[in-house]
Amino acid sequence: MKVSPSALALAAFSIAYPILAVLAMRTIGPWPVVGLLCVLLMLRGASNILGAATTPMTLALIAVAIAVASVSVWNPQHAVRLYPFFMNAASLVAFVNTLVRPPTMIERFARIREPNLPESGVRYTRKATIAWCIFIFINGAIALWTAFFADLNTWALYNGVIAYVAMGLMFGGELLVRRGVKAREAAANAPQ
Repeated sequence: MKVSPSALALAAFSIAYPILAVLAMRTIGPWPVVGLLCVLLMLRGASNILGAATTPMTLALIAVAIAVASVSVWNPQHAVRLYPFFMNAASLVAFVNTLVRPPTMIERFARIREPNLPESGVRYTRKATIAWCIFIFINGAIALWTAFFADLNTWALYNGVIAYVAMGLMFGGELLVRRGVKAREAAANAPQ
C-alpha cells in the first residue's frame, strides 16, 4: 500500500500537533494555528479528491476543517483544542460506516496482506472493527473532556502522548489476539 507524502505530512503534523499548538498558542496565539490546521486539512482532502480517492475519510478531513473554522469564529482556543476530538469523531464515523457498509475497516486492512481472507477472518475483523470503534469513542470522549476542562499542559499530555501510547497498546493487543485466533484456527483445522 503506497502512502502519499501529503498523508505522511498530515500524520506527522497530527502526532506533533498538541505540542506545536501549545507552543504556538503561548507565543503567537491561536489564530495562526487554526489557519495552518484548516489549510493542511483542506490540502489533504483536496489531494485525495484530485487523486480520485474520494473516500469517507477524505470527506471527514474536509468536515474537520470546516468544524475547526466554525468553532474558531466562536472561540479560536477551543478550535485549536478540539482538533483531536474532531479527528476522533471523523475516524469513528468512518469506522462505523464500514460496519454498516462492509467490508469493515479492519477487513480492508487485513485484505492488503491476505486478499483471500477466509470467512472466519471476516468475522474476526468485524469484531476487531467494533473494538476499535469503542476505543475511538472513549479516546474521543477524553479528548473532548481535555478540550474544555483540562489545563493546556494536561490537554497536550493526553492528546500528544497518552492517546498515542493507548493507541499503540490497542494495536499491539489486537495483533496478539489476532495471532492467537489464527493459531487456534490453524490447530482446529489441522489434520488429525
